[in-house]
Amino acid sequence: MNRMTQIQMHKHDCLIVGAGGAGLRAALGASLGAKTAVISQVFPTRSHTVSAQGGIGASLGNVEPDNWYWHMYDTVKGSDWLGDQDAIEFMCRMAPSVVVELEHMGLPFSRLENGRIYQRMFGGHTSNFGEKAVCRSCAAADRTGHAMLHTLFEQCLKNGVHFFNEYMALELLTHEGAVNGVLAWDMVRGGFHLFHAKSVLFATGGYSRLFRTSSNAHINTGDGVAIAMRAGLPGQDLEFLQFHPTGIVGVGNLITEGARGEGGFLLNGPGEKFMVKYAPTIKDLASRDVVSRAMAQEIREGRGVGPNKDHILLSLEDVPADIIRERLPGIKELAETFAGVDCTKEPIPVHPTAHYAMGGIPTNRFAEVVIGSMDGPETPVPGFYSAGESACASVHGANRLGTNSLLDLIVFGRVGGERMREYANSLDEFVPLAENAGARGIAEVERLMNGTGRERMGAIMEDMQRTMDQNCGVFRTEESLSRQYDIIEELRKRFEDIAIDDHGQSYNLDLVEALELGHMLDLAAALVCGALARTESRGGHYRDDFDKRDDENWLKHTQAYLEQDGSIRLDFKPVRLKPLTVDTIEPKERVY
Repeated sequence: MNRMTQIQMHKHDCLIVGAGGAGLRAALGASLGAKTAVISQVFPTRSHTVSAQGGIGASLGNVEPDNWYWHMYDTVKGSDWLGDQDAIEFMCRMAPSVVVELEHMGLPFSRLENGRIYQRMFGGHTSNFGEKAVCRSCAAADRTGHAMLHTLFEQCLKNGVHFFNEYMALELLTHEGAVNGVLAWDMVRGGFHLFHAKSVLFATGGYSRLFRTSSNAHINTGDGVAIAMRAGLPGQDLEFLQFHPTGIVGVGNLITEGARGEGGFLLNGPGEKFMVKYAPTIKDLASRDVVSRAMAQEIREGRGVGPNKDHILLSLEDVPADIIRERLPGIKELAETFAGVDCTKEPIPVHPTAHYAMGGIPTNRFAEVVIGSMDGPETPVPGFYSAGESACASVHGANRLGTNSLLDLIVFGRVGGERMREYANSLDEFVPLAENAGARGIAEVERLMNGTGRERMGAIMEDMQRTMDQNCGVFRTEESLSRQYDIIEELRKRFEDIAIDDHGQSYNLDLVEALELGHMLDLAAALVCGALARTESRGGHYRDDFDKRDDENWLKHTQAYLEQDGSIRLDFKPVRLKPLTVDTIEPKERVY
């Protein structure tokens, strides 16, 4: 038999795809009573969560009075009222307990003089319903994600979780109406592996690598979302892509919002602290969409910095050098390495950078993947779960607040792991595999490996990322989005004629990156379709030609379906405006 058609079989009660913060927390929860495996494209401690800098949002009140209701209010407000309020309340109420749980696992948080967990200010987080900025971010210097990953990985090893590192998911397997496994490719040795499972959780990260200027790792290509869409499930709110204000010019590497939380501020070309014009109350600590648009507006109006007036400066002159070395050592190193500046003495050149996908696989607050519409209640997909950036709970709505990402990972990773374990243990037998299980994924690999087309991956990737930056960035219009839609459709046609140069089995990065490109093109098409349809401005989606939020027509989630012919079909479902226990936070203008 040809090695390409051989399939190695594996059987586990619970299977997690992705080994970042959400995947590891889910694996930890699932392993407390079920045989659990994790497949990951990289070694777990190299997952993208490792780059998270600023902290985890939780109303511990260690520095000043705080409570979960204020946190919930800020999160709903920051989401521009597109967030589902039951899930948001659930997350904010759980926040203090999950942070303390991490502390007890051994996560080395920075400390206050009294020994409690250190907390700093962060954009969009306030006390007393927007009265002033509040210290809510629980931080381990500026390497919180790094500390979280190592802590969770150690706990998973202790619990006997089985890791399949450097495996790439190719296809989500379903049969008898339930999800029952994943087909994957062994990136090290080559060959197909079929993982038969009672329950599957996707924690595969976001898709910000659709853009050229991005803070994300190269593996953040939206594979899990695209694979779910190819299995007939929707992608929710894919048009909402967050641009972080402070990416280093030219490379996109992130300078944490914690730098502004410690006292940093933004300067335009004339040397003005311009954020006072856009957010008079909390200035540089407004939510990320507000700050990014303010920076882009200053640049558009000719008040940028440099010969081309194409960026802004982040000054830390008010932050003592010893505080920078203690609490922001990572950003000091990044500034020196990628910008060539000593941030204790000179400002850092920054520009908005594609950072976080608010959209993803639709889930409820139990991390169960759900299908919904405007006409009826949501229906969970048996055996399928998602958590982290690949999921859309939707706790971030149209715009995520800083520090809520790590919180999202831990809360819904924990709940998802528990739920998938309970579901797996409720089944007496595995749902049998379909007769053709894995056929679609195998066919895609064989098409790429045997292709003789004229097109090459690099040129298509470059054209996609460059034009997404140009036409679908911080500011969008019908003209730019229509132009981008035509570009993406042409790139998808070119992809059909692609060929790769490496035909080997082992470490074939040509193959892996071509597979990723196919996923990215599908997601780009869905993102642009959603952005074209949504004729309003809300959170991370800003239309110059429709510059107001339109709650009458657009207070709803988009659901993008990938049809058999490759076209995108849009459906919609309502935002859940009813919280679990408190009064609804009504849509109103965001004022900072």
